[in-house]
Amino acid sequence: MRRIYFLVPNIDMTKQIVDELLLERVEERHIHVIAKPGIPLEDLPEASFLQKSDFFPALEQGIAIGGVTGILAGLIAIALPTGLVLGGGAVAAISLAAAGIGGLMSSMIGINVDSRRIEHYQEAIEKGEILVMIDVPRSRIEEIESIIRKHHPEAACEGTDPHTFP
Repeated sequence: MRRIYFLVPNIDMTKQIVDELLLERVEERHIHVIAKPGIPLEDLPEASFLQKSDFFPALEQGIAIGGVTGILAGLIAIALPTGLVLGGGAVAAISLAAAGIGGLMSSMIGINVDSRRIEHYQEAIEKGEILVMIDVPRSRIEEIESIIRKHHPEAACEGTDPHTFP
């Protein structure tokens, strides 16, 4: 799955695009809308805090950094003459524990930080434009972009983001 980002100038056009996407069998849970506070989204699928925050990228980074740190700590524990006999299982256990702790700690921070990707659109959102994010399979990206351009020819689909979970 990839996430497509694009801005829409008003709520009526956003409703038309979302309706067309639903007719083209894009599930509502894969459509996320963000607007300036005070703009009523009515029945449009509003983005949750998981889409608005850096939770998933922070989780991925924390697991990676924690895992590498755990492997290094396990290897150092094996190399030091402490009198304990440690093997590969200990290194694996230490690295898994460190990856879990790293993922937990970084995701707790990431959930409180606005999405770096959405910050790029913040100025336009404050001016009253609506940000729409759609999670689609790679094979449907061009099809979905053509649907968007049919309703809003000057829409700039701002590329795709691999940080999505179904």
